[in-house]
Amino acid sequence: MTRQQQGTAAPPGAPASTPPAVPPQVPPPGPRNPDVPDPVPPRRTAWAEGVDRLRAAATTEPGRLRIIGAALAVLVVAFGAVTAWEMTERSTAADDVLHSSQPLSADAADIYRSLADANTAASSGFLAGGQETARSREGYEENISLAADKLVTAAANSRPGSTSAKTITELNKMLPEYKGLVERARANNRQGYPLGGAYLRYANSKMQVMLEDAERLYKVENERLRSDYDDATPYPWIAIGAGVVAIGALVWAQRRNYRRTNRVLNHGMAAATAATTVVLLWLVVGHTVARAGLNDSYDHGVRSLNTLNDARIASIKARANENLTLVSRGAETREVGTGADKRTVDAYDYDFQRQMKDLTVKLAAAEDLADDSAGVRPVEAATGNMEVWKERHREARDEDRLGNYQAALDKVIGTPDKEPTGECFESVDKNLALALTHERAEFRRAAGDGRSAMDGLVVGAALLGVLAAAGAVLGIGRRLSEYR
Repeated sequence: MTRQQQGTAAPPGAPASTPPAVPPQVPPPGPRNPDVPDPVPPRRTAWAEGVDRLRAAATTEPGRLRIIGAALAVLVVAFGAVTAWEMTERSTAADDVLHSSQPLSADAADIYRSLADANTAASSGFLAGGQETARSREGYEENISLAADKLVTAAANSRPGSTSAKTITELNKMLPEYKGLVERARANNRQGYPLGGAYLRYANSKMQVMLEDAERLYKVENERLRSDYDDATPYPWIAIGAGVVAIGALVWAQRRNYRRTNRVLNHGMAAATAATTVVLLWLVVGHTVARAGLNDSYDHGVRSLNTLNDARIASIKARANENLTLVSRGAETREVGTGADKRTVDAYDYDFQRQMKDLTVKLAAAEDLADDSAGVRPVEAATGNMEVWKERHREARDEDRLGNYQAALDKVIGTPDKEPTGECFESVDKNLALALTHERAEFRRAAGDGRSAMDGLVVGAALLGVLAAAGAVLGIGRRLSEYR
């Protein structure tokens, strides 16, 4: 017979049961409001995602190898690119020195010399009067034609809108005006009219303005030449620094590889290191040789050429002033000195003395700059001729002061048996021309050697840089293949 349980109390000693906890109930979502957009999670930038991927890759050896390979390739390619860029600039500047700025500087000096020489020939022909020699007339015409030709060449090679282009335009305008004045002076002189001397002095005044412009052109082109040298000779420090960094990174990568694998040589990275080292050595040695050649061309070429051109210009100016002293016959005077030393002198003879002092200084400097006997000999000969010129000029001035005008004229433009100063001037000019020819050859040789030292460096640096990058990538790829 079954006994039914009475009541609901738990038996003694038995734990009371606890009803299960009911989790909080989330109320069902209400109806969606179409006017309120759903919340959009914030978008991550490509940079952040790339950093995360890179961080994740760096936690494994294959990932680290890929990063190292990419970094090596970038460094080596950057080194090749920077080397090609810097050497292209220096090679272009060196080419301008050899084929542009120095020839233009020489043309500017020739323009000045031709104009001054034409002016000297005009005054010499005027002094000869109706007996002007064919040689004197031909010399005048040749120098005028040479000046015109050099102006055309300079105009074609000058930069449009530059100071040089404007100066050349002004010279082209004044040259026909000067020629017209000289022809009027000749026509009046042949007829015995004193007006011829006034026309010649007026032509000389215009020529002095032209010579000032020509001298300015010469100085501007010399500054441009110096600027091209400054662009061609500095060491390519950026490329050298990039090369050192690239080689250091390659050495570090190979040392790391050796420490992890005990393998002494990785062919790809060894080839990359060798190629990068070759580029760096080629860069340093090639540019050092080029720099030495260019510096030599400036020290023993350009400086000598500038000094010789200045000496030649001084001699031509002195000859023109010597002739004009007789043409003016004291009509042009100048006051010099101060106080008790103040005196009146012939303007043209005073300028002659100044130019001869300048010629003496320039010839001494040219002799010091000449670095071989072939360059020294013509300068020494010109110096000797100059000393004789000074002595003959003093004799001519003494005759002129005594009133012996014809004797003074014979001492200046006379025949060889009368030992005129014109012979000395021609000898000085001839020897300076020989010295200039020698120094131009020296300049071309040294500048050409410097320029040729850069040949192939731009293309070689770019090509070897690409090959080095490929070698680094292949070397890393060889290590990566071991993890597959």
